[in-house]
Amino acid sequence: MKHAIPAASFGPLGSPMAQAVQTCVHCGFCLPTCPTYQVLGQEMDSPRGRIVLMKEVLEGTLPLAAALPHVDACLGCLACETACPSGVSYRDLISPFRDMASARRERSTFEQLKRFALLQTLPHPWRARIALSLGVLAKKFSRVLPRALREPLAFLPAKLPPASPLAERYRPEGPVRARVALLSGCVQQVLAPEINDATLFLLLRAGCEVLVPRAQGCCGALAWHVGEGGLAREQAVQNLAAFPVESVDAIITNAAGCGSGLHEYPLILRGTPLEEPAKMFAAKVRDASQFLHQLGFQAPPPLAAPVTVAMQDACHLAHGQGVRSAPRALLRSVPGLQLREIADPELCCGSAGTYNIDQPEIAAELGRRKAATIAATGADFVASGNIGCLTQLAAHLPSTGPKPQHTLVLLARTCRGEL
Repeated sequence: MKHAIPAASFGPLGSPMAQAVQTCVHCGFCLPTCPTYQVLGQEMDSPRGRIVLMKEVLEGTLPLAAALPHVDACLGCLACETACPSGVSYRDLISPFRDMASARRERSTFEQLKRFALLQTLPHPWRARIALSLGVLAKKFSRVLPRALREPLAFLPAKLPPASPLAERYRPEGPVRARVALLSGCVQQVLAPEINDATLFLLLRAGCEVLVPRAQGCCGALAWHVGEGGLAREQAVQNLAAFPVESVDAIITNAAGCGSGLHEYPLILRGTPLEEPAKMFAAKVRDASQFLHQLGFQAPPPLAAPVTVAMQDACHLAHGQGVRSAPRALLRSVPGLQLREIADPELCCGSAGTYNIDQPEIAAELGRRKAATIAATGADFVASGNIGCLTQLAAHLPSTGPKPQHTLVLLARTCRGEL
């Protein structure tokens, strides 16, 4: 069935949006894997329902305001892409549509201020550290704060870890087997600097020379996924200039959301002179677990005592980048470590960037459901490859349940004999 979307009217992103709409045959295979459909139970809150709504807005037959509540409720987890037998590239529709809608929608003063604060602090590590430090302080008085301010504070730890500055270059002790550049991340540097420390340890152990470009910035995924295309393009351009794409074997990420965002640079910069360089850049992007597995991971010594680990697939690793087997293979290589799978692994935990701030009720329900499936495994730890997932799980898992740990942190601990 052909659709009448005037693709040319929406600039370079019009054609991918039209193609995504045209590819959908409304079969319904996406429904069981859509988190918001599972929670809300409405057709308009499913991928195929949203596709119809966005199609009608783009064709001018439906007011934007009628579609926005349902489009806003989408996590962008991309589980629908994995389930889709027709190959709908939903990512080519949802973020460009939000970008198009951003300039045409009305927001309350509070929403504008919240959006501005998030986009001007989270992508900048030192600003984020100041903001999160204030948040940790405010958390002590959260009972007297309004709900809109109190809910985001629940995801903050009681104390921020000390800063762990990164050098610009690291060299392994033995022969250099590969040369890579590391995306250091934004909020992750503040909330969990041990993730970068573990990544560097494992890359050096594998014989990698690691560059950490000083001029790099936020990957742009946060801005892109909430419809701030202009800011996302600025951040993508900054990273294209900062990373020595041609002189490294891979650009390494250790946050699923960031990695997925880097892979979307060709779409973000579509129709600009940097579209081709963006394709070269995206072709070099690898999740750290994927790269270590491909390079060949030397198994650590046997654990002193058996350890069980539940595997939680971060959506933008499993669905966004198609990486599932590598983190499992790395964990299974540890003698004495038993891996356990969780029920409904394709369903999002509810983190999704700033989703648990923008849609707290849905996010909380998804967090509770995910925590229940993880706790049911009886594992000692739950491994995930994304800082957002780890933060969400820590907020919803009971203190006696599996301890959330980044996959690479677990691996580094086994290599160091800490488990």
